[in-house]
Amino acid sequence: MIRFLTATIGLALGAGPAMAGCGPDPEPCVMPDGEYELVLPTSGGNDLPAVMFLHGAGGSGRTVMGNQQLINSLVSRGYAVVAPTASRQFRNSRGYVWNFYPGWEGRDAARFIRDVADDATERFALNRDRIVLAGFSAGAFMVNYLACDQPESFAAYAPASGGFWRPMPETCKGPVKVFQTHGWADKTVPLEGRILGNGRFEQGDIFAGLEIWRAANGCVGQDPESTSETGIFWRRKWGGCAPGSALEMAMFQGGHTVPKGWGAMVLDWFEAEVPGY
Repeated sequence: MIRFLTATIGLALGAGPAMAGCGPDPEPCVMPDGEYELVLPTSGGNDLPAVMFLHGAGGSGRTVMGNQQLINSLVSRGYAVVAPTASRQFRNSRGYVWNFYPGWEGRDAARFIRDVADDATERFALNRDRIVLAGFSAGAFMVNYLACDQPESFAAYAPASGGFWRPMPETCKGPVKVFQTHGWADKTVPLEGRILGNGRFEQGDIFAGLEIWRAANGCVGQDPESTSETGIFWRRKWGGCAPGSALEMAMFQGGHTVPKGWGAMVLDWFEAEVPGY
């Protein structure tokens, strides 16, 4: 398993010693077609909320768990953190890559992610209705496509530094709760998108993706209902949308990373938008 990753393709955060495994077991949680890492809050308990975080291209669940700043920001709030590992068999990849784009061959990543959530819920007494699916870079693309096609799979979605690829979906299903985060100076996944692989692939425009989410949620207008600031983040929130939906975007001045403060901000949003808190 990959134990480290460069900032440009993985989880570009302040790295620390590798953590986790399968709860108290230092080895990953093994399933018939893959594996995942999981760490529980020190407070323990049953019916725990959770964040499932999808790594970037070439990363792994262990990569995610190696970032103490991110993990601590989540488990200190009483959340379990679940970090699946993508498939190495996809498109002859040399690393672990999420099979997110419709029509690509390989393991059904959306099904695998849902199966991980079910397995972790059964093994560790998580609350299946209180899991937010988040991800960085390629993991964020995966989050967007899963939310678009099967929004009922998780309580909410929090992609960071990733949206859709072109051609973008014509429509997405809703209602859905989405919190998009992106860096103003991101050059790996620019806000406007970019062409990859000698023209074979094209990242989509992040704001065009938000328009798709507004349509899925039946929002009455294009302009945000409100703007605000949380630490380094500039936030935009859309209102007049369908019951059971939520749509926000947070931007920051940095590049292709998930900066300090992201975890607390997303959990504050999640707890405000999902009934039961």
